[in-house]
Amino acid sequence: MKKLPIGISTLAEIRATDKNYTYVDKTRHVARLVENSKYYFLSRPRRFGKSLFIDTLKQAFLGNKELFSGLYLEHNWDWTKQYPVLHFSFGQGSLRNREELDNKIHQFLDVYHKELGVESIYPDVSGRFTYLIREIANKYASKVVILIDEYDKPILDNINNLSIAQELRDGLKNFYSVIKESDEYVKFALLTGVSKFSKVSLFSGLNILDDLTLDRRYADICGYTQSELEATFAEYLAAGKVNKVELKRWYNGYNFAGSEEQKVYNPFDILLFFSKNYEYRNYWFETATPTFLIKLLQEKHYFVPNLERLVISDNQLSSFDIENIPLITLLFQTGYLTIERPTKIGTQYAYVLRYPNLEVKASLNNSLLEIGVAGVDKNEYSYSLSTAFNENNFAQLKAIFSAHFAAIPNDWYRNNYIASYEGFYASVVYSYLAALGYDLIAEDVTNHGKIDLTLKMPDKIIIVEFKLSKHGDAAEAIAQIKNKEYADKYVAENKPIYLIGISFDSDSRNVVDFACELFK
Repeated sequence: MKKLPIGISTLAEIRATDKNYTYVDKTRHVARLVENSKYYFLSRPRRFGKSLFIDTLKQAFLGNKELFSGLYLEHNWDWTKQYPVLHFSFGQGSLRNREELDNKIHQFLDVYHKELGVESIYPDVSGRFTYLIREIANKYASKVVILIDEYDKPILDNINNLSIAQELRDGLKNFYSVIKESDEYVKFALLTGVSKFSKVSLFSGLNILDDLTLDRRYADICGYTQSELEATFAEYLAAGKVNKVELKRWYNGYNFAGSEEQKVYNPFDILLFFSKNYEYRNYWFETATPTFLIKLLQEKHYFVPNLERLVISDNQLSSFDIENIPLITLLFQTGYLTIERPTKIGTQYAYVLRYPNLEVKASLNNSLLEIGVAGVDKNEYSYSLSTAFNENNFAQLKAIFSAHFAAIPNDWYRNNYIASYEGFYASVVYSYLAALGYDLIAEDVTNHGKIDLTLKMPDKIIIVEFKLSKHGDAAEAIAQIKNKEYADKYVAENKPIYLIGISFDSDSRNVVDFACELFK
């Protein structure tokens, strides 16, 4: 079998004949980009293949035809022309201030001045970059290609420090604005990153970029489609006797405004899954737990079950400012939410969002369970919870949830207004169940109202209703389920249906009443 190119983002390494790596051919997108326009921007989550795509463009413009043998571009590119390429990547290291950023850029420029034989006569970043582009174009009688990878990483690395993030944004803006000013010398330019900042901030000096992020034509420019997976990794799929339905449930589901056929797998997950003996694990999530996002969800007191059913406008989804970070926008751009389908808010184009797959849903909610809790064996709770559900030992559930809520410090409640509402307690329970990978429906719609939480298991259906004690006890919660005929929705599935009522007290901040019965 061909080797798996884990962590390799250079085309020459992957396509070397003596290496024998698998490669998913995305070069049709290279041809289309160059045919259609000149300046582009692409946002995709981390570890989605952006760097490899950038390098593929680089090798094409340099005229390295031998790397494209057997690929789409081999017969769909003018190999008689070569272009000088300026390739910058901010992916390595962490920059802590404007001075370090400028020094980094000067190091890039030093290399190209030396490699391309162009004298450096200006001391400042923008002056040097402008002069370099012009002199390269004149010296080689060819327009210049500019490729910038991880364009936003210096900002995102400092997103918790507003003043530093602003300082770095201004420095990058000073650098990137040169591209527009050098239009007559530029053949092609592409910037890639995780986030999309608004045009009034980072991109105000570079408002000519064609944004590919939600362009249906390029929805599968990064990641593996189902057909690409089955064609390129056929040997691995056969050797591991992989359940394709389960593989899709774990790692597929990313949709960047494309068709059903354009949904993609996270490539990092797929490569690690095959490499690690076909074990379903949280490979992508574990490479960088989103501490900042978890903190932001806490600070905004977000009702986590809402992540199952979000609607956001096209404009809101595509960009944000450092000074005002929309939580949902950030969750989408970083890969923790994806598009379920397009819709409209009035006349405005919009999208319905959801978790992309089981890995993200379970992992994110598992991290959320760290809310304010210290010195608690969360894994033990999770195991006990899973066992209780599997064995229909519902009496044990009260003890498990009570132990968790008791471990949350008073300070967290004091600073969290949502703790006075059912939503807080429902959110914690939801995260526990989501972390276990269960099939959950939050605020499940029926003909007679909304079920707080529905848990669908292979052998049973569980319907949960939450109450604050001042609004009713557990028995009243179950009575509400019956009176509003919530269970009728699932009778046709011919599974046992369990009704659970949980009552919380906002003063003691814990479970005070729990009831369960089998629906008949």
